[in-house]
Amino acid sequence: MATFPDGFLWGVATAGHQNEGDNITSDTWFLENVTPTVFKERSGKATNGWQLWESDLDIVAGLGLNAYRFSVEWARIEPAEGSFDEAALDHYEALVDGCLARGLAPIVTFSHFTSPHWFAGRGAWLDPEAPALFARFVGAVMDRFGDRIAYAVTFNEPDLPEMLTWADLPPFVAELERATLVAASQAAGVERYRAGNVMTREDFAGMRAGMTAAHRAAKDAVKQRRPELPVGLSLAMCDDVAAPGGEGIRDRKRAEVYDYWLRLAADDDFVGVQNYERLHYGPDGLLPPADGAVLNGMGTPVDPESLRGAVEYAHAVSGVPVFVTEHGVSTPDDSIRAAFIEPSLEGLAHAIADGIPVIGYCHWTLMDNFEWIFGYEPKLGLYEVDRETFERTEKPSADVYRQLVARFHD
Repeated sequence: MATFPDGFLWGVATAGHQNEGDNITSDTWFLENVTPTVFKERSGKATNGWQLWESDLDIVAGLGLNAYRFSVEWARIEPAEGSFDEAALDHYEALVDGCLARGLAPIVTFSHFTSPHWFAGRGAWLDPEAPALFARFVGAVMDRFGDRIAYAVTFNEPDLPEMLTWADLPPFVAELERATLVAASQAAGVERYRAGNVMTREDFAGMRAGMTAAHRAAKDAVKQRRPELPVGLSLAMCDDVAAPGGEGIRDRKRAEVYDYWLRLAADDDFVGVQNYERLHYGPDGLLPPADGAVLNGMGTPVDPESLRGAVEYAHAVSGVPVFVTEHGVSTPDDSIRAAFIEPSLEGLAHAIADGIPVIGYCHWTLMDNFEWIFGYEPKLGLYEVDRETFERTEKPSADVYRQLVARFHD
């Protein structure tokens, strides 16, 4: 039977903009509301998590978990440049204390794609001052409640833009992203409005450099205040597998998407792995799904072995412990999700048995939420949410996860 080490963290992951609602001083909110926009719909109230955080924490605790990953919204904490909102800091401090009161280790993400509107107006991570500005924000958060958080994640999926270049998206998506940024620049009255989750290819190198420097500056800000607090970043990682003749393409993808960040993570305390799919490459590129394969919302096969493969590769390159900060499946059919969790965790346990140091596992996500440019259509939650009343309703997969965690705890 699969076993996990003592002290292993079992959690769920969420993100501020996707759950809280009314994140009106953020860049993403601004981009949702310009014309044209790449966003399918507006986030609006999201899941109303800003108001319902206490009962949401009760749900997390009721799953028998001991960790909760969430993000602090820079746009709420510093809505205007240099002006910090004490009420927002109070809110997140209460959230951290609420975690601790329920036996949940708080795992805090400082940048989950979104940034303040004013920061985007400066060019975001292209701005030479971006690392210092981000570190100042991180320092303000640390000063308020950094003594009580368990793990710090600086950036969520900074490698995603490069990954999406491999996703074979239709050309109109890139064109619409560009048009969205042009419209935002005009609406904001700035020369270059930029954001972390809507990016043009010519900005990739500059954004990567800016986020790299910002990650290091943020880590320094954390360590100056609390040297023992583990700090890392979380990467989007497919499990890329080579069929005969596909090794070159697989290795090129790894080099373009993951390896830069995994080498950067070699200086960190851990690396976060966020895995949703396994992809097979042949000599001519991505291989089609096998006949009869169960497909996820991205059109790729649901494969529980994916998590183990991604974790093993992340550790092989970085050399540091791995934290599964996101893992799940996009599907409206919850029976697929319910059947997917146990074999995925068994694969993870095998990786641990083979010597891979794994800190914990956070399922994405607690409840169906706002999935960025795709709006509310993708379903990845253990709970569904009524879009009018915001009532949370448990899905069968939630109880499957609850029972698995109880079993692994024994």
